[in-house]
Amino acid sequence: MVRILPANLGLTSTKAENPVKIEQPQYAESDLVKKLIIQIPAYNEAETLPEVLDDLPRHLEGVESIQVVVIDDGSTDNTAQVALEHGADFVLRHRSNRGLSKAFISGVQFALALGADIIVNTDADHQYPGSEIQPLIQPILEGDADLTIGDRQTQSNRNFSPAKRWLEARGSAIARKVSETDVPDAVSGFRAYSRYAALPLQVYNPYSYTLETLVQAGKSRMKIAHVPIQTNPQRRESRLHRGTLNFIWRQSGAIIRSYVLYQPLRTFVSIGALFLVLGLALLIRFLVLYFTINTAGRFLQSVTIGGTLTVAGIILIIIGFIGDSIRANRQISEEILVNMRNAAKITDPDNLTEFDGHPIYTHSHPYIPS
Repeated sequence: MVRILPANLGLTSTKAENPVKIEQPQYAESDLVKKLIIQIPAYNEAETLPEVLDDLPRHLEGVESIQVVVIDDGSTDNTAQVALEHGADFVLRHRSNRGLSKAFISGVQFALALGADIIVNTDADHQYPGSEIQPLIQPILEGDADLTIGDRQTQSNRNFSPAKRWLEARGSAIARKVSETDVPDAVSGFRAYSRYAALPLQVYNPYSYTLETLVQAGKSRMKIAHVPIQTNPQRRESRLHRGTLNFIWRQSGAIIRSYVLYQPLRTFVSIGALFLVLGLALLIRFLVLYFTINTAGRFLQSVTIGGTLTVAGIILIIIGFIGDSIRANRQISEEILVNMRNAAKITDPDNLTEFDGHPIYTHSHPYIPS
């Protein structure tokens, strides 16, 4: 990329009949220094971490420096020790298992404090090859995206079972509708965030971060891109869910909760309006029958049901307006969060031993199992 100065700076010959054009110099945009942080949430992944870390690139086009952070989510094996032995620059360790969402956010906050311009999140089970990181970050490097999601091409991926392909397709279709995006693989954990996209990230769902952060990015009108990627064969069953039905239950709950969280007014007013219309219809029905026939007393159940529905509808609409006020306050809180995260800087990473109360391990401060 080059920066071309404006052609007309008044640098021409004083002879109008034979103007001499001064060719303007070109300057490289060297002020855009890119620091890439690759974060890997891990829980009892000592077996697969070596091949994951050995597969990660240490030099990429358009990137000034690369650092690797492993978030050890309270593992009971020697995940932290293995991570350092195989090239991780930092290990942020949770004292107990807090779940994938908390590990993801801890990694994002730590990476931002390290001065990351781009954050790549990948899995510790080696589902995603390290060679796919360059195409993943390319849209961000070129300024075409704030968030890039790796598309595992679920409908043609040989590493996925037919049932998983069907579930991924249905789930992604619903997630696209809710998030107002066109991402084909909504639950892919292989993602790259620009600093701008990472600063406001917050996850309220304890189960997973993929759907909620996608909804958040979509509602914030961020530039989202997706790139096709290849995946490695599955090494083990997922630890996030216990079977297909549990997966559907958890993902459905995540989608509903995310939608309600970011669209409370539309959600509750829509449901409340439906209750209100049904309740009023029953009440009007009773009134019409009361004034037209003498036996309207046997339709008193319309008053009971209609009145209940009407009150429920009014309450839901009120909840919608209250939720919208809370959403506005949350936006203010997010702005404060962005400023705090952007201001947080780790000035001496070599001697770092703790971050936000979590122990940090490095090669100069190695992990020693108790």
